[in-house]
Amino acid sequence: MISMKEKLVSWLFQTDALKVSPGDKPFWYTSGTIGPYYINTHFLYGSVQKANDILEFINREKDSKSALPAKLLEIMLKNYEEDSIFKELVINMCQFITDNINIEEIDYISGGERRDWFFSIIIANKLQKPHISIFKDLSIVVTKDKQLEELENLKDKNILHIADLITEGSSYERAWIPVIENLGGNMKWSVVVVDRLQGGANMLERKDVKPFAMIGIDKSLFERSLSLGLINREQYNMIVSYIDDPRGSMKRFLQENPEFLKNALASDEKTKERAKLCLEKNNYDLDASQYSQDI
Repeated sequence: MISMKEKLVSWLFQTDALKVSPGDKPFWYTSGTIGPYYINTHFLYGSVQKANDILEFINREKDSKSALPAKLLEIMLKNYEEDSIFKELVINMCQFITDNINIEEIDYISGGERRDWFFSIIIANKLQKPHISIFKDLSIVVTKDKQLEELENLKDKNILHIADLITEGSSYERAWIPVIENLGGNMKWSVVVVDRLQGGANMLERKDVKPFAMIGIDKSLFERSLSLGLINREQYNMIVSYIDDPRGSMKRFLQENPEFLKNALASDEKTKERAKLCLEKNNYDLDASQYSQDI
């Protein structure tokens, strides 16, 4: 029998939510660093295109805040019926929540603009809980199913926050937790699809929020990926080195493959800008003078 984690690993690859670079060509990140994978958990909505369509819809409609959550729920319920990956993921997330949290203790489910909403809104509907949509300007809209609900405060109420991904937890610390606390509520739990294992769960624990994740970006995930034939040994080896030492492993790669950076500086505009940023920020202690003629 296929385990839930094996299914989730397969879905991450099927929807391009997890993309792994070739073993000899890591990705360029916007920070001017390089690495062997990208993670875009919201693509589990079914595909890159469908997820991007939702993001565009949110951007178009978010000035009508009070109507947006109901419109999103309607679209997502339709996709739930049409897309087998999204449907099975939502079903499994609901089961995961009920296995780990006493549903009777949850008064509200919250999600933050924008990617949290891919999962929080429909799961609140399936678990029959009111949903708190938190916007980036820290305003909120509360709905139950597709109906607006008035909310003066959250005194003595327990909130489960659902998100697509947690890295360091900066959005929680800066916005989501303070919004709930300022209304008198208690964000008691967090459930994410993917934990990048970069300190976010520890931050939540310090804030007295109990963290849960469907899966973590660790060696075991990529061991499963290798065993399922989703990546090859060369890719796996680069990922393991990166997980052990992100900066050191990529510095060694650049030292051993000097043409990689030279080629990036001669590539398309986006790649070139990221490669230049790498040198400007001195991300890997490289001798920038070696590349001066390429810039």
